Amino acid sequence: MVFIEHFASDPHPPGAPVAATHHRAAPDHTHPDDVPVETALAALADPVRLTLVRELATSAEWSRSCGSFDVPVGKAALSHHFAVLRAAGLVEQRDEGARRVNRLRREEFDTRFPGLLALVLREG
Repeated sequence: MVFIEHFASDPHPPGAPVAATHHRAAPDHTHPDDVPVETALAALADPVRLTLVRELATSAEWSRSCGSFDVPVGKAALSHHFAVLRAAGLVEQRDEGARRVNRLRREEFDTRFPGLLALVLREG
């Protein structure tokens, strides 16, 4: 027999339903000044990440949620790609309600790597 002690400080009596809260941690951001050129190049070398960066470059800041991009990957892979872009100092994200929105850190990235973003944003 298993005995579970109920503490008076517990706001939920035994057996009472507990409402789920879906708070996710704010994403970590790396400033472009802290990014080695190899990390930046590796982030931009992937076709999915390059698509994300190109689409963000043509969008208003904070207007694109993660799910609004037309890329051939699932949610878990998309989350990974955004994590790589954040670690490379290319993207900043913030939560707005249930949505996570994005902005390209163009000015900060251009200060660190002048001309690099302009090169990769050129089509063909």
